[in-house]
Amino acid sequence: MAKFLLLQLRPEPEVSDSEYRAMLDKSGLDDARVHRICLDREELPTGLDVHGYAGVIVGGGPGCVSDAPEDKTPVEACIEAACLSLMPEITAADVPFMGCCYGIGILGHHLGADVSKARYGEPVGPTTCEVTPDGAKDPLLQNVPAAFDALVGHKEALQELPKGAVHLLASGPCPFQMIRYGANVYATQFHPEADGAEFETRIKFYRHKGYFAPDDADRLIDICHSADISAPEKILTAFVARYG
Repeated sequence: MAKFLLLQLRPEPEVSDSEYRAMLDKSGLDDARVHRICLDREELPTGLDVHGYAGVIVGGGPGCVSDAPEDKTPVEACIEAACLSLMPEITAADVPFMGCCYGIGILGHHLGADVSKARYGEPVGPTTCEVTPDGAKDPLLQNVPAAFDALVGHKEALQELPKGAVHLLASGPCPFQMIRYGANVYATQFHPEADGAEFETRIKFYRHKGYFAPDDADRLIDICHSADISAPEKILTAFVARYG
């Protein structure tokens, strides 16, 4: 049985490990079915072939593809370059792909769409996603309600639908919450693996990263724990079931 390639981008080991456990828990995967690469401290293996995997999953991270090159740390620049290096083959061959938060910026940037901080950034917390008419026909969204809450927190966003992409989920603050390119390449602006406990971990580590006022951390933790975040994981589960 082919493994899934999981690319992680978080430079904080505690947060990266927590995200990894959440990915496994919410997707139904286990360690034996995942090839985990932490791009903050590992390079992509020479000759890595995305066709050898059941699919590719990209986690979230504090970097922004729209930041000016001089504003990116060396680690952020290396992570971005590694992710982008795989996208031509993934999109050309329609390799199963699920980009979570950072991944939608990577996919959009690769496809030539405008990714920026001009509009559609969302504060840390729940946002209500609504299934579009095209989304209602997508196989990954058959078990989610027409509207559901998901956890977000992002400074940049797609400013437009990439050419050739299909719009699957929308929200009031951010219109492009989930898109598909081809038949198998997906990306979400929200975090399908995250629940209140997972966001508590991230809020504590990212309280000085500019996503929110540091003094607001405890209030945001309470909001995330109070939200009903039961639907997003079904999308991740459906992705793994479909391609695994």
